[in-house]
Amino acid sequence: MLREIRNKLKKAVKRGGGAATAALCALIAAAILAAVEIPDMMTASSTVRELPIYSVERDQKMIALSFDAAWGNEDTGELIRILGKYNVRATFFVIGQWAEKFPESVKELADAGHEVMNHSDDHAHFNALGPEAIVKNINAASDRIEAITGVRPTLFRPPYGEYDDHVIRAVRGMGMEPIQWDVDSLDWKDLSAAEIYKRVTQKAAPGSIVLFHNAAKHTPEALADILEYLLSEGYEIVPVSELILKGEYTIDHTGRQHSAG
Repeated sequence: MLREIRNKLKKAVKRGGGAATAALCALIAAAILAAVEIPDMMTASSTVRELPIYSVERDQKMIALSFDAAWGNEDTGELIRILGKYNVRATFFVIGQWAEKFPESVKELADAGHEVMNHSDDHAHFNALGPEAIVKNINAASDRIEAITGVRPTLFRPPYGEYDDHVIRAVRGMGMEPIQWDVDSLDWKDLSAAEIYKRVTQKAAPGSIVLFHNAAKHTPEALADILEYLLSEGYEIVPVSELILKGEYTIDHTGRQHSAG
């Protein structure tokens, strides 16, 4: 495009006259516009971010509950009991060191039908790790989990919810799917049970992934009411691996997964 403008400028100069001057000005303006727009277009096409799955495009009223387990273990048994009462299966993202410290709880989760997935081995800041260190860390956690449950994790949740392009590429390069959330209970802030209930029930929608934590002060107290609300609204509550789409898919700028078909 710039070469074409340059050639036209040469012809306009040779012709001379007032009309040529006007044409020259117009061509210069076009050249300036092209110089501005072309880099912008290139930037837009070269800065597409690698995103994990935050939610899923679903016509059905399906939703997934997830729990991060990284530190304490005060209420894991109580969470299993409450979920079992409502015949609901959830996904627990656990760090490898937590699994090693509380193997009986990991086995209890798996025996109750819940998914035990990968939340790193030591809750490191993955943005600061290189690709090889990321793979090593994730594999260490998966090894610990698989040794207890007999099932190797296929999903990964980055510690602190932190990620960048190289983290997501490394995870998907391992054949795993990185998972975030679109409904945050904020239970780790010691919100009251009523506040946790309000946050979750007001934000939940078909295809949502809800974030809770084990060892959060008021989560067990809020969980039964949340389950009753979701079930009364006609939601099918499934583990994350059953919510996400298989096969070809796209992820939009909000992190919502869509079928490519």
